[in-house]
Amino acid sequence: MSNFLNTGVTGLLAFQRALATTSHNIANANTPGFSRQQAVLAARVGLGSASLTGQGTEIQTVRRVYDQYLVGQVHVNTAAYSRLESFHSLSTQVDNLLADGGNGVGVMLQEFFNSIDAMADDPASLVTREALLGQARALTDRFGQADSRLNALDRDVNNRLQNSVSEINAIAESIAQLNRQIVTSSSGGQLPNDLLDRRDALLTELNQHVNVTSISQGDGSLNVFIGNGLVLVRSGSAEALATEQNEFEPGRLDVRLANGPNITSRLSGGAIGGALDFRREVLDPARNGLGRMATALATSLNQQHRAGMTLQGQLGGDLFAIGAPLAQASAANSGAASVTVSVSDVGALTTHDYRLSFDGGAWQLRHADSGQPVAMTGSGTGADPFVADGVEIVISGGAAAAGDDYLLRPTAGAAAGLELLVENPADLAAAAAVIATSELGNTGNAEVSAGVVIDSTDPNLLTPQTITFIDPSNYTIGGAGPFAYTSGDDIDFNGWRVTISGSPEAGDIFNIAPNTSGNADNRNALLISEIQSIGVLDAGSSSLSDGFGRLTA
Repeated sequence: MSNFLNTGVTGLLAFQRALATTSHNIANANTPGFSRQQAVLAARVGLGSASLTGQGTEIQTVRRVYDQYLVGQVHVNTAAYSRLESFHSLSTQVDNLLADGGNGVGVMLQEFFNSIDAMADDPASLVTREALLGQARALTDRFGQADSRLNALDRDVNNRLQNSVSEINAIAESIAQLNRQIVTSSSGGQLPNDLLDRRDALLTELNQHVNVTSISQGDGSLNVFIGNGLVLVRSGSAEALATEQNEFEPGRLDVRLANGPNITSRLSGGAIGGALDFRREVLDPARNGLGRMATALATSLNQQHRAGMTLQGQLGGDLFAIGAPLAQASAANSGAASVTVSVSDVGALTTHDYRLSFDGGAWQLRHADSGQPVAMTGSGTGADPFVADGVEIVISGGAAAAGDDYLLRPTAGAAAGLELLVENPADLAAAAAVIATSELGNTGNAEVSAGVVIDSTDPNLLTPQTITFIDPSNYTIGGAGPFAYTSGDDIDFNGWRVTISGSPEAGDIFNIAPNTSGNADNRNALLISEIQSIGVLDAGSSSLSDGFGRLTA
């Protein structure tokens, strides 16, 4: 009878524990990360001969209903989703900034060129000129505001990196602590299911910040790796991460092992991966694209404005100033070389940053984001600078050391430095700098164009000149020549260009003089207005409007 009762008691005890497991499952039905547990029953083998009657039942183990592959996929997908969420939240702000239909740079740019058209319609009016200056100020302000907001997003990325690093360190330490508890608890032969669930939940949380991988150990602990093989957690100990200043830009943060190297380029996935991808793929190209627009706008307008005449009869000066290209030395450099960068060809500018490196014998240039080599011409001296993608690079100062590295940002600072230089509306050069006229006594039917400036730096640009035909096929300019005449051909001299068409006679004279009384002349204003739609970017294939359209696409 006692054996019968004892056998029955084993069933009661086993199912009591099974009911406890079921109750545990029900109580934790809504607990994040909890895995349902299952009590596994097994027969108690009888003592002695195998033919003897058994001794009831027992709980062999309580196991988790758990699929390691599916949990691994949750971790992978968590890292991917968090990356996209971080990337999208930051990128949307750039899109809203640049594509703002009511207050964006594109709207201000259009209103600025509209005001140039208004000045061209009434070039003598101080009212239209003052309105143009007002629009120019609004445009420079908008470029500056856009650049400031991009800088704010750069700081936001820094904050996100710091927050994620702090969270990662706390989670890694918690995983290490759980590893120690799990190893201790597993020594009795039973798996600590709830501790394992908590550890898996922490791994999921860790993947929200950065992509990690893990490998189970024989003692029940878990090693966690970050950045393609770097140890974050090994058994019961955790490595710490830290942020540090970027080697080129002190205001920008990178991630490193607290007791090890910079690992920024090795991190992917999670909030950190999304923030770093945003910085590389969206933020830097947006700032560079905005700067390229500012550079093209200012350079093109300045060049044409210098070719015009003000209401005071003076050549126009620069309309805008822009921020200079940036050349930033690595904090790790040991040489004494200095690098300067200048824009030589706006049409060849890109939105790339560049890394200029010295290997001890030669300099190499490559894209900062991809590492793709970029061909250079020249030798890097002031007389023969390196030239690549529309920029000139000059190496000066002391000697460079092998391994020295420089970050070149040709357009990154241009938008912030865009500034209006003209304050007096009378100093706007709406008129052409020269005017060509025909002598009243000419006997031929040849006509001369009004004249345009092709080189405002020519020191003899405003020196009056005469074109005199010594016969219908030849002419002199200020006594120089003779030159053969072909109807409709351009005549270039002293930085100006005129075109004579028709049939002149011997003795016919055409005068080219400074346009000092051309208050009603709008020829230069019309040429300035055309800059909006002519090809000034991408080797002349894209206008300012095209370039801005791609920036906001």
